Amino acid sequence: MTEEIIIAGFGGQGVLSMGKILAYSGIMQGLEVSWMPSYGPEMRGGTANVTVIISDERISSPILNEFDTAIILNQQSMDKFESTIKPGGTMIYDPNGIIRHPERKDINIYQVDATKKASELGITKIFNMIVLGGYLQIKPVVTDEYIQQGLEKSLPSRHHHLIPDNVKAVGIGKEIINNIRKN
Repeated sequence: MTEEIIIAGFGGQGVLSMGKILAYSGIMQGLEVSWMPSYGPEMRGGTANVTVIISDERISSPILNEFDTAIILNQQSMDKFESTIKPGGTMIYDPNGIIRHPERKDINIYQVDATKKASELGITKIFNMIVLGGYLQIKPVVTDEYIQQGLEKSLPSRHHHLIPDNVKAVGIGKEIINNIRKN
């Protein structure tokens, strides 16, 4: 099993954190992992993306041109990465701010309305973990117990009191992901 993922959105949406938590979770589960972030000079509001590879075999290169899964969190990322999903691959996106929805017919498309759900719950900082939960419902590359360990490893100890909310957010994401088009 090898899963090649791109997670893309605005800086401040937790794109890099989501990738880091997924990567640490894979490490804790004993898998081979690559985590390669890419972001502009802006702290918030600029574009950011991260490539994560999780595999039960050695990873030959962290550089990819095509992905099994794209997790898209803004329109610019939709425009840039929709074409990079392998035929038969998967796109998961949050519809907030998306004006041109996915057009490809040869990929599986899922929508997770994480922005709306996080706002309803009054905890907008868990947005990225709701998205991650949606992804893990479709592609359970790591199990819940390792997600908790990944959170413990990636979050500074001063933020460990937030781990229960983050774990809960993963569960919420698993419940609210919707299949838009199955290839």
